[in-house]
Amino acid sequence: MNMLYHVSQDDFKSILGAKLSAIEKTRIFATLARINTLYMIAKAGSGHIGSSFSSMDIFSWLHLNVLEEGGVFFSSKGHDAPGLYSVLIGQGKLEYDNIHKLRRLHGLPGHPDVGTACMETNTGSLGMGVSKAKGMVRANRLDGKQGHIYVLTGDGELQEGQFWESLPGAVNGKFEEITVIVDYNKIQSDTWVRDVSDLGDLEGKLSSYGWHVQRCDGHNLEELSSSFDTAKTIRNKPQIIIADTIKGSGVSFMEAKAMSKGDGFYRFHSGAPSLDDYEKAAQELIKKANNMLVAVGFATLNIEVVERESLSDPQGNIQKLIPTYEKALHEIGSRRKDIVVLDADLMIDCGLLSFRNSYPERFIECGIAEQDMVSQAGALALKGKLPISHSFACFLATRANEQIFNNASENTKCIYVGSLAGILPASPGHSHQMVRDISALGGVPGLTLIEPSCEREVAMMLEYAVKKNPQSTYIRLVSIPCVVPYDLPDGYELEEGKGVALTNGDDAVLFAYGPVMLPEAYKAAELLRNKYDFGLKVINLPWLNRIDRDWLKTIIGDTRRVFTLDNHLLNGGQGERIGSAIAECGLAVNIDFKRLGLSKIPECGRNDEVLAFHGFDAFGIVHLLLGN
Repeated sequence: MNMLYHVSQDDFKSILGAKLSAIEKTRIFATLARINTLYMIAKAGSGHIGSSFSSMDIFSWLHLNVLEEGGVFFSSKGHDAPGLYSVLIGQGKLEYDNIHKLRRLHGLPGHPDVGTACMETNTGSLGMGVSKAKGMVRANRLDGKQGHIYVLTGDGELQEGQFWESLPGAVNGKFEEITVIVDYNKIQSDTWVRDVSDLGDLEGKLSSYGWHVQRCDGHNLEELSSSFDTAKTIRNKPQIIIADTIKGSGVSFMEAKAMSKGDGFYRFHSGAPSLDDYEKAAQELIKKANNMLVAVGFATLNIEVVERESLSDPQGNIQKLIPTYEKALHEIGSRRKDIVVLDADLMIDCGLLSFRNSYPERFIECGIAEQDMVSQAGALALKGKLPISHSFACFLATRANEQIFNNASENTKCIYVGSLAGILPASPGHSHQMVRDISALGGVPGLTLIEPSCEREVAMMLEYAVKKNPQSTYIRLVSIPCVVPYDLPDGYELEEGKGVALTNGDDAVLFAYGPVMLPEAYKAAELLRNKYDFGLKVINLPWLNRIDRDWLKTIIGDTRRVFTLDNHLLNGGQGERIGSAIAECGLAVNIDFKRLGLSKIPECGRNDEVLAFHGFDAFGIVHLLLGN
């Protein structure tokens, strides 16, 4: 039960070199690639099985039979990266050793990145694929080059406005070089597309834009073959193939058709399978592959067996902010009938199920459409409601930035909650590591940005946003469980622009926020005290764009070394505002001030290794503070 299984490189080579029909070879290859995809996700501890499996037959047919010299393929979905990687590894286009490096530092990122071989463009933020394909075609034409561009999109992705914006220009440009494949598996993140934002007559809609449209069974290789062959014959217009697929295809109990029981959510969208689920799925796929091989006269697979890496559970005071937020939202929602909760296809990840189940009439599922969500929220506020909008911070703060500003210009009160904020989790990669939301939102008039450092502060901040703040609030939430080694003082209350000391020390002051950086700063203070007899005062300042200058002067006191630590890029982070406040207070002449934070796009990998790589674990902070 603690073993993981993957297909050897030799078995892939054997299949690729065999004298089999294209259909037989691709069908076997795709099954082998599913085994390795499952292995990669289980070993990494996270990933997207459902999307990878629904796309697998498309990936395999394209790479084995369609792509020609000068041709380009990329997935606009991003979630299916493990499946794409396994196909490329099976073909020998990526080094085989990468099978062990999914979502690891300097390995294979959680979402496609151009720093990885064979990745043509970065994806993860949805809706960009057709636009990027158009840019590639224009570049080829300018350079006098030939080459067909194949783009895979998801059906949930079709809720993004950019997809529809991108269609007319491809027709006007007569971009026959573009073929788009829609992985139409009928499920976005956790539930049915039709229940969130029904696509309706998709063939009719796409045809009305002037594209050549076909539809096929995305797991029927004969139909896929015919669709791609037809696309090649189309002249002077781009083509779309709607491929009807099944999320989780290939493993019986992971397929979307098994979702209808229980709460109605698809279980295998993201995350690693349980030990039991992995074992059952792996054995089902191995048996299927061996049956296929025997049927064409081949020996069974030489399966490689690897002991599952044992990851120790974090020890200490583990704080889980999202469940705490879910409880606080439900409680305050019971008292405030004017609260309306909006979601952008992330109700589980953002902790909204309790509210949705208790107050369905005040819950709005907007789907993968953050701009639409925030504009709805603005209109609700104009009509006297208190909207609370939710998404991952990487999508909410940026994609709906213009709409958030528009709401601010109407002088209404809105609350925005951006989850999955900051450098961690690092495994999905930079498209999901939101380290620029403070800079993106910090200057919006009337919008206060705050981040809780622990569970205790979560309810305080929601209460502040709902009851005390007359204007709008952005609550920045870390989604991963964090070990928090400190306790907030008894009687602690939120006061705008003010923080609280978590340690004592006269040699330096360090300002930080949130349950990722503050624990590391706290541990760094202990190391400095015990090893160097250096007293570091660590301050929890949860206000990201509000600073009380009188409090700032008092908390710094006579200390002459001041540091800030941002879970964010240096540009536009809290540290810049603290530095400005120090200067405006007239303290800058006497203070040695230094900002710590990201100076580049963060790396992908395991949380501990990425934090250490960037120098933001306790040892790295000590090194940065001592300057050695």
